[in-house]
Amino acid sequence: MHDASPDTATGPHVAPEDVQLQPRDWVALSLPGLIWGSSFFLIAEGLDAFSPFLVTWLRIVFGCLVLSTVPAARAVVPRSAWPRIATLGVVWMALPLSLFSLAQERVSSSVTGMINGGTPLLTALVAAVLVRSLPPRRQAFGLAIGLAGIALTALPSWSDGGSSAVGVLMILAAISCYGVALNLAGPTQRRFGSIPVMVRALAIAAALTSPLGLSGIGASDFAWRSALAVAALGALGTGLAFVLMASNAGRYGGTRAASTTYLIPGVALLLGLAVRGESVAVLAVVGSAIALSGAYLVNTGTRPVDGSSRRSA
Repeated sequence: MHDASPDTATGPHVAPEDVQLQPRDWVALSLPGLIWGSSFFLIAEGLDAFSPFLVTWLRIVFGCLVLSTVPAARAVVPRSAWPRIATLGVVWMALPLSLFSLAQERVSSSVTGMINGGTPLLTALVAAVLVRSLPPRRQAFGLAIGLAGIALTALPSWSDGGSSAVGVLMILAAISCYGVALNLAGPTQRRFGSIPVMVRALAIAAALTSPLGLSGIGASDFAWRSALAVAALGALGTGLAFVLMASNAGRYGGTRAASTTYLIPGVALLLGLAVRGESVAVLAVVGSAIALSGAYLVNTGTRPVDGSSRRSA
């Protein structure tokens, strides 16, 4: 198979996960992770004044409003697609975003970002269950290395006793939701477009989270720093990044798209150093580098298209 980007690989037997990546594809795959790497810092800023449920609801509302201004959002989507879109609204937005805000009352933003790097493994496991096939050997090896890197990154935070087990369980539940959502988002986006799908999923998520979000106003104060942080969180982390991620899942496959989350720990560490003045252990930096090497293996692991792709032991 010769090199081809996802846009040019149109052969009926070429899966999105199996095409070779070009430089612009690497940029597209990296952008959501870079944006989401700052999201946990922005959540922490929002929680300084707002309740967790208010942070979740506002970020979803801001994201929905931003996407609603894009002309492509008004494209017609058939009724048959709404059940799957509604599922995305729950498992990709309403539930995990609520869990992240609640978790960050118990776990630091850097630890939350580090654990979030385990999303590709769960995405690959869900994909394997759905297609009843293991990922290619190189991708599986990359996923294992990436998970080991995330564990090393989080190890210093675990040893200081500051992380709450309940918060960690919430984060794990949230990224489990992501593993399901990314496998649903790919085929849905390919059929109806990322923006039409995402704006409708966000609207459903906004409606679902509005009761708790509105109830959280009474338990919140107002601070411009928190308000601006949540606005940026919604416009970028919930609006733009979700569209990019849905587009990537459609073009490159769920497992490859999810590998962008390997960038999150590194971005979280940089923000901790430069903005929050946190001290970062050398082991955490080493772990982030290992996680990035795992992402490279995931993105460069392809299967032959001559039928031998079925042998993925």
